[in-house]
Amino acid sequence: MNVRRQHISGVALAAAATLGLGTLTACSSDGSAPGNTDKFDVVASFYPMQFLAEQIGGDHVNVTTLTEPGQEPHDLELSTRQTANLQEADAVLYLKGLQPAVDEAVAQAGVQTKIDAAALTELEDHGDVSHEHGGEEHAGEEPSEEEHAEEEQALDPHVWLDPVKYAEIAKGVGAAFEKADPDHAADYEKNTAALVGRLNDLDKRFEDGLKDTDTKVFFTNHASFGYFAERYGLTQEAISGLDPESEPSPARIKELQEEAEADGVTTVFYETLVSDKTAKTLAKDAGLKTDVLDPLEGITDKSEGDDYFQVMESNLGALKTALGAK
Repeated sequence: MNVRRQHISGVALAAAATLGLGTLTACSSDGSAPGNTDKFDVVASFYPMQFLAEQIGGDHVNVTTLTEPGQEPHDLELSTRQTANLQEADAVLYLKGLQPAVDEAVAQAGVQTKIDAAALTELEDHGDVSHEHGGEEHAGEEPSEEEHAEEEQALDPHVWLDPVKYAEIAKGVGAAFEKADPDHAADYEKNTAALVGRLNDLDKRFEDGLKDTDTKVFFTNHASFGYFAERYGLTQEAISGLDPESEPSPARIKELQEEAEADGVTTVFYETLVSDKTAKTLAKDAGLKTDVLDPLEGITDKSEGDDYFQVMESNLGALKTALGAK
C-alpha cells in the first residue's frame, strides 16, 4: 500500500466522494499490483479510465486495470485475484453502467476512494433500451427498484468518445487527485490543464473536419457513438444496441439496407474487439464499403494508434472519407 498515505477526515472523504474523488494511474495493465508500490495505488476498470490516469497522474500513481488489452469490456467477469486487488487498492476508477461485474465488485469492496466517472458528467438515454412496462406501470406510483435499475442501465455510458464530455471527466479526476494527494497537487493541476487543452483541440478538429459532408449518417457495429454523433451533428445507426454482442433482427438489417440507399451511406464501420461478421455481411449485401471506427474500449496491436488521441485521429480520417467531407 501507499506508505505516504495521509489521514483524510470523514468530512473530507464525503466531499471527495461527491466530487468523484479519484486517483488514477500511470502504467498499463501490467503495472505493479496494488499494495506493492510506494505510490498511490489505483485500479482502473478499462482503458479510457486508465488513460486519464496516465495523463493526469504521471509518475505519482500506480495503476492496474481490470480489463486486459483485447478483452471486450462489456462482458468482463472478474477473477478472484482481481477482486482481491480491489481490496488492496487505495482507489478505484470506473464508469458505472458499462460493466455490471465491476459495479457489483466496487459496491462490495472496502476501497477508501471510489470514483464513478459517470458522476463527473451527464449521461443521456439515447433510446437503445425500452422503458415501457405495459400494464405493469400504475399512475401515481413510484417506480420500483427494478425499474430504477433499468432506467439507470438505459443511460449510454460511452461518454469518452465525446472529447468535450471526456474533458469534463478529466477535470473532475484532476481535482480529485489534488485533494487525495496534495503534495503533488501542482503537477496534477498542470497535467489536467494540458490534457483538457489537447481534448479541446481534438474537439475543434472534429468540428471543422465534419461540418461539411455529403451525408450525416454513419453505420456502426454497436451503439457506442451516440454522444459523439450528437456533438458533431451526425446520425449514428447501429447494427446492434449498446451491447456489441447482441444480434440484429432480419428486419433491422433490411431497415439499414434501405436507409443506406436513402441517405447516401457508403461505409459500414466495425470495431477491433468484437466480431466483424455481421457488419461485413451487411456491407456485402448492400454494396457498401467497410472500415474501422474504434470505440476505444481497449488498445491492442490491431488498433489504429497507440493511445486515445492517435485512435481518435484515425477515427476522424475514416469518418471524413466515409461521409464525403469537403
